[in-house]
Amino acid sequence: MCQSAAVDSGEADRARATRRGLYPNLEPHARGVLDVGDGHHVSWESSGNRDGHPAVVLHGGPGSGCRPWHRRLFDPAGYRIVTFDQRGCGLSTPHAADPGVDLSTNTTGHLLADLERVRTHLGVDRWLVTGGSWGSALALAYAERHADRVRAMVLWGVTAARRSEFDWLFRGGAGAFFPEQWERLTNAIPNDKRHLDVVDAYAELLFDPDPEVVRRSAEGWCRWESATPSWPPTTGLDERFEDPRFALGLARLVTHYVRHDAWLPNDDVFRRLEVLAGIPALLIQGRFDFQSPLGSAWAIHRRWPSSELIVVDEAGHAATTGITDQIVEATDRLGR
Repeated sequence: MCQSAAVDSGEADRARATRRGLYPNLEPHARGVLDVGDGHHVSWESSGNRDGHPAVVLHGGPGSGCRPWHRRLFDPAGYRIVTFDQRGCGLSTPHAADPGVDLSTNTTGHLLADLERVRTHLGVDRWLVTGGSWGSALALAYAERHADRVRAMVLWGVTAARRSEFDWLFRGGAGAFFPEQWERLTNAIPNDKRHLDVVDAYAELLFDPDPEVVRRSAEGWCRWESATPSWPPTTGLDERFEDPRFALGLARLVTHYVRHDAWLPNDDVFRRLEVLAGIPALLIQGRFDFQSPLGSAWAIHRRWPSSELIVVDEAGHAATTGITDQIVEATDRLGR
């Protein structure tokens, strides 16, 4: 663990006075690696005010890892900001891109248990739970199991990890809006795997004994992941996927989770939303989100009376300026 100077009140006042959108860059005041069992070690960081409102960020993917901008979603004078890399990604080990990696102990149940281990390790009683995309589904699943540990929630790119939502994005639904990109994804499947579901086919290709097959498959999958977050669609490979280790790790984890319905059968998260009654929540959604369509956020909001749905016109799934502005405003509101 390493320590650095805490945020002083003068810095925080200047940040509030000059801020437009995200708060200024912020370095962690503590970090560590937690042994969570099964041979996994989870990397975590804590930033902001050590005595502030605890808040945790659940990143997307699965497999995206936390980024420095996640810390900038919170007022550093008011929040103790916890970020951590879920199993298999970021600085957590083993990494899903490692040769011979075993993903059998990387499931939603394991991630939820890891989150509780991080909370107890850091001595947090209750916290603001935030997350985007896959992180929003993981946040909902966590809150339904540990409602007494959740003070409030801020979610964006909202999804409940329903089978219908996975089918939309990864089994052809969104291809109606991205036909060229979808055709490129499916045409790359070799003939001997054409009988398989597209997700199952890629899940096998990403573990092929031929490294070149693995590389091409990861790039092909990530080209699809690159096309759908924004409108108009991205024609090439998103910058983050230019790192082949990141691309392979994310592709393996996404296909691993999707082919198992994220171990949340029968739309489990969506059906249990009544457990969250009374937990305040702000749901932030781009109107042109093609990865997690607005209808899903609307349906979740309708079943969750203590939630508020904020629709950002002209925004998609990516956490661009309009989305991040609303996230920061939401954390500001809940931190008062």
